[in-house]
Amino acid sequence: MGPFLEIDRRIATLAGEQDGVVRRAQLQELGLTAKAIRHRVARGSLLPLYRGVYAVGHKRLSPMGRRLAAVWACGERAALSHRSAAIAWGLRGGGLSRVEVTVRARSVTARDGLRIHLTTHALETTNLGLLPITTPARTLLDLAGVVPDHQLAAALRQAEVLDQFDLAALRDVLDAHPRHPGRRPLTTALATTLPETLSDLEDRFLALCAHHGLPRPAVNARPLGFRVDFLWPDRHLVAETDGWRYHRTRAAFETDRARDQALAAAGFVVLRFTHRQIASDPTDVSAKLSALLGN
Repeated sequence: MGPFLEIDRRIATLAGEQDGVVRRAQLQELGLTAKAIRHRVARGSLLPLYRGVYAVGHKRLSPMGRRLAAVWACGERAALSHRSAAIAWGLRGGGLSRVEVTVRARSVTARDGLRIHLTTHALETTNLGLLPITTPARTLLDLAGVVPDHQLAAALRQAEVLDQFDLAALRDVLDAHPRHPGRRPLTTALATTLPETLSDLEDRFLALCAHHGLPRPAVNARPLGFRVDFLWPDRHLVAETDGWRYHRTRAAFETDRARDQALAAAGFVVLRFTHRQIASDPTDVSAKLSALLGN
């Protein structure tokens, strides 16, 4: 294989690892000169998306590829944010015509297809794979400033479902950004709209406990930092209600089992009850709980 074909193979490999997009600096690290980059642009193997950011071979990018290109186009101090970050975290559905990016800067050049937000304050970020992105807590704060109240409430509920709701982190970002436009609506939503339970199945479980005279558990508590459906802290007893809607993926299954093992190692007893058990055999569910609660 000649050097020309070898370097194209390396470009293709890199693009395959990055959802079809590459940066100019990466191409230079592979040994391409400015002339070699221009040559590949002219022949169509590198397709400019933004200044210094290219698609390789075609522009049919995945959502992640489009997000990476958008953030990379805005520089090292940029992160996916607002509605785009909420979609990436799974906190809301749908798609957007423009990718939203926040940049820590006083000014930045506008870019087609992007909605750019500027900040000179702290920007709470992390990485989702290769993608710089605002943390779930910061995403919710930003989202609160740009969407109606009912959409914010839905995102908070989804954060609970996905185990991304961290009240301490939310309080931290609220305290850190007293003048943020999302502060007031997020504070209100946390105080008034966040439901105690996350599903009808959890409502049924609480009703079952009340009907059979069981002590009321803490709801959506966090022993050892893990969110659990129900907790009796004085008995180190956890109850999980396994509805198909929230436990239907392999990732959710694996996460649940790893959490159960960590809790068990710390001395907690974890009981899991299915929708069928709670709906069709509440007496048996109550008997199992009573035996461990000492009722």
